[in-house]
Amino acid sequence: MPVPGSGLAKGLAVTLRTMTRRSVTAHYPDALPELPPRSRGVIGLFEENCTVCMLCARECPDWCIYIDSHKETMPAASPGGRERSRNVLDRFAIDFALCMYCGICIDVCPFDALFWSPEFEYAETDIRDLTHERDKLRDWMWTVPEPPPLDPAAEEPKEVGAARKTADKLAARQEESAQEESAGPGAADSGPAGSGPAPERGEQEGDS
Repeated sequence: MPVPGSGLAKGLAVTLRTMTRRSVTAHYPDALPELPPRSRGVIGLFEENCTVCMLCARECPDWCIYIDSHKETMPAASPGGRERSRNVLDRFAIDFALCMYCGICIDVCPFDALFWSPEFEYAETDIRDLTHERDKLRDWMWTVPEPPPLDPAAEEPKEVGAARKTADKLAARQEESAQEESAGPGAADSGPAGSGPAPERGEQEGDS
């Protein structure tokens, strides 16, 4: 049979133990929290990498990404070449009132145009102001932390290896062309000094 008032005594005991301990409450906003490196705050946009492929908007389960663009015709790079058309980004907006921070848009972007930023201070008094345009998304891009260093024992990324091979081939070609220019245009065709075509056999017999 429980003793009457035992529950109250246990509760007061917990209160007394807590009163003797130091408070660990962070007084925000005077003391900002130390967030882990991979915190999901907001999404930053690196506009130069965006090709308007619309993959992020199509894969978004909440349909909270709005993209507008138009096509521009680029002149041919060389005479006789064909003109090319490219997409130009007009609008890139994210409605954070709908976003559920799943990160699918960042994962499916093939050109690394979207990144997680630990920024979390973007509260608004009106829910309609939670739709942020590309200028604001670009400002958040500069708060994205640097990626952690790779493990020294890890394999080299394929992209880095391919870029290094291309750079090595280009450097070798430039070195060969520099050697050919330093040797001179007629160095390979000229023979030893004072040498000429050998006289024919008939000429030698007639002189003798």
